[in-house]
Amino acid sequence: MNMLQSSTCAMLLLTAAVLPGSAAMVAAQERAATPVHPPVATTPYRIGNFAVRLRSDTQTLASLRPDADPAFDFVPAGREAERAGDGYVHLGDLHLRLRTPDGEWRDFASARQRRPIRALPLAPGVVAAADITATMGDGIPLTVERQWIDAGGIPVLRFVLANPGTVPVEVGAMGMPMVFDNIITDRSLDEAHAQASFVDPYIGRDAGYLQVTRLNGAGPALLVLPEAGTPLEAWRPIPSEKEAKGQSFTDRSPRGQTSEGFYDWTVASTAYASREWAKADDQWNRPTGFTLAPGERRSFGVRLVQSPTIRAIETTLAANARPVAIGVPGYVVPTDLDASLFVKAPQPIARITVEPADAMTLTRAGEVNGWQRLAVRGTGWGRARVSIGYADGSVQTVSYFVTKPLDRTMADLGRFATTKQWFEGAGDPFGRSPAILTYDNDAKAIVTQEPRVWIAGMSDEGGGGSWVAAMMKQLDHPDAVEVAKLERMVDETVAGRLQVEGGPNDGAVRKSLFYYDPALHPGVYDPAANWTTWTSWSKKDAADLGRAYNYPHVAIGHWVLYRTARNHPGLVTRHDWRWYLDRAYATTVAMMRDAPHYAQFGLMEGDVFLDILRDLKREGMTAQATAMEALMRGRADHWKTLKYPFGSEMAWDSTGQPEVYAWMRYFGHQPQADTTREVILGYDPTIPHWGYNGNARRYWDFLYGGKVPRIERQIHHYGSTLNAVPLFDAFRANPADLHLLRVAYGGLMGGITNIDRDGFSSAAFHAAPDMLKWDTYSGDYGMGLYGHAIAAATYVVNDPTFGWLAYGGNLAQANGALTVSPKDGARSRLFIAPAKAWITLAAGKIASARYVPATGAITLTLDPTDAHTPAARLMVEATAPDALPYRPVRGVPERGGYTIALGRGTTTVELRTGARRKAR
Repeated sequence: MNMLQSSTCAMLLLTAAVLPGSAAMVAAQERAATPVHPPVATTPYRIGNFAVRLRSDTQTLASLRPDADPAFDFVPAGREAERAGDGYVHLGDLHLRLRTPDGEWRDFASARQRRPIRALPLAPGVVAAADITATMGDGIPLTVERQWIDAGGIPVLRFVLANPGTVPVEVGAMGMPMVFDNIITDRSLDEAHAQASFVDPYIGRDAGYLQVTRLNGAGPALLVLPEAGTPLEAWRPIPSEKEAKGQSFTDRSPRGQTSEGFYDWTVASTAYASREWAKADDQWNRPTGFTLAPGERRSFGVRLVQSPTIRAIETTLAANARPVAIGVPGYVVPTDLDASLFVKAPQPIARITVEPADAMTLTRAGEVNGWQRLAVRGTGWGRARVSIGYADGSVQTVSYFVTKPLDRTMADLGRFATTKQWFEGAGDPFGRSPAILTYDNDAKAIVTQEPRVWIAGMSDEGGGGSWVAAMMKQLDHPDAVEVAKLERMVDETVAGRLQVEGGPNDGAVRKSLFYYDPALHPGVYDPAANWTTWTSWSKKDAADLGRAYNYPHVAIGHWVLYRTARNHPGLVTRHDWRWYLDRAYATTVAMMRDAPHYAQFGLMEGDVFLDILRDLKREGMTAQATAMEALMRGRADHWKTLKYPFGSEMAWDSTGQPEVYAWMRYFGHQPQADTTREVILGYDPTIPHWGYNGNARRYWDFLYGGKVPRIERQIHHYGSTLNAVPLFDAFRANPADLHLLRVAYGGLMGGITNIDRDGFSSAAFHAAPDMLKWDTYSGDYGMGLYGHAIAAATYVVNDPTFGWLAYGGNLAQANGALTVSPKDGARSRLFIAPAKAWITLAAGKIASARYVPATGAITLTLDPTDAHTPAARLMVEATAPDALPYRPVRGVPERGGYTIALGRGTTTVELRTGARRKAR
């Protein structure tokens, strides 16, 4: 993301400046400019444990308050007056695209031009009903009735479509606007966390649902469940009128960084697929439509059900007779990994199909505690749709993504970044040679210039992502050729150009090496591009040192080369390990000195500062460690005073939470760490869909790092893996909370899907159904690979429902012992949950591990030595106070761990519990 300026930019759909320094002023201006609207008359109802209000004129939903928290409202009730006019959608509105034989498609929308509705007599259980045909628009060939029903204490919204004519009517598109209070505009962070909600969809046809969760992660959560015949076929963003002029299915509410906008629960979509979505990749589900014969009636509806907590969502689904699917380790499946899909449904499974047919195999593998287990194996590459047909004719779809084995995926990325994205040549006027720059996979070319100058400037997230990805790949998979190039880049381009070297600003980081100055560089800039907006920074603006978000990128470069030099002798040759650790430290100090404003916030990849601090301590660099700890303590003490310390340069963000969590844990502020963990769960779901599972909410960064710059839900932007990091840590501290592991693993593996078969890494996937494809800019992907690289691990757990499972590895059981073969993206980290043993290797790879539950014995088998890894560097941590500490029976204590010589064959290391041996 990049700092918003007050100037407008034609290609960026920004609704307001949200710089922290001016947020109060902007909010005051918005309030002053907001017209005063008369209050909207509403009618109250009591349905189960909800207090419900419907607008008296339109009978659309105006308020939905749970008894568990009567001050909270799932819908934007406080904005009802300002959203009362024509063109504002509400829950209870309807979109239809219809045609009669030999006719053209015509659109009908209940909110576009409001007209009086006709109240209908109430049948038993119906609290409000109306014929809304008149407000759908002139000439509609159907009649439309809407009912609000009390179904045994559950609110139900139901529509009845009827064909009163003499010819059939085809329904090519049908959408029910889902309007919940996701609006952050004009709210403080405390207000937003207390009042606003996020919506995540499971686009699973008849088993689909929405989960509406509060920003603070607290219960209750709201589930929107389909009635029979109301599949969640697609999840269509409702554009603003400015975005889609002349279209019928829009909303007048502005969409921007402070408001994602609303979506249609799309029941039928074939007419979209042939028009608006014609250029998209495959939809999540096959687009369908239906036809109403003369005299035919058909009903559709959704049920509004409370789940007491986010963690209880699946239990609540099962209690409401909904099909539930749980994938282990998730829905991203490397071809060398054994995966499982557990299904629990009220109807027996009649058939299972996969599209494409050669993408993967699912085999019935018995039942476990009432759940059908399906063994899953990837055989292709890319997206795959699993359709589970039930005996009653309903269909559940589960979206998977199949990848190469992760070691090959990492090799592909490293090779692509250091060859296809390698920029070198004399005469670059901006001093970017040698470098790894942003790549446009559509043009098959490096992006050497862009009006959003940072994208071509090696800094900020959109420009620094590619070289950070190449660097982070070396942490777990160092390659001599690649490391040599990265050393050159740091020595010749980062040092002294991107980063100040020497003097009073030593270690400070510039915003961009590329900039716009046609007087200084005549004839350089593409005349067809728009260089007139705030994004085309001048040389002075690009050289600014005050954006703290840029500092972790450079710190990562130094830290990875330090780790590589320290643990893989001979790979790093230009400087010794101490030089790189010193520069990582200098970068940290410079951030606090030269970029203090943004340093008050948690930063994406900010976890690297904690690793730098720990390495300074391990290396005995006491003076530096003491000074750095004091700097970081100042930030943590500030965060401790805040209820929700997750601010950023944006109004709301999902990137600062991981660093906030890390320092809260480090300095012993566990209550604040717990708050952070729950907030993450509020925007990071577990859903049976590779795109949304573990997908930490993001919807504006295509504006700053994507080739298609628009407000749009991003699938597996870098927040997915970054937010997985604290959830993994929280799980290791409390292995009973398996929800944490499932969400974290979804985010960890989601960040791998960005890497294509050639090694190109996309910024994120466009979730809107008119695209459903990867953005062709590499952009800020590297921030995501950072999260994956530091968190990739295999987890062995004893699930109370499913038994022994491995997340990230293949598990075998025999003779009372478990043997796991890691297949994760590192093979250097292993967590044995029952033992609460966190095993990490700074050098060396785990070929397999054996665990005996009855005795607690753990035995590691390590890969043979290679040219740059003569010894393994092993650390074992007990992650909870009640855990017995393990130590290896062999190895030399060193720097907080153990150095274990490796041989030409595999090396076996036995871990035993007992008094921890003091390490030098």
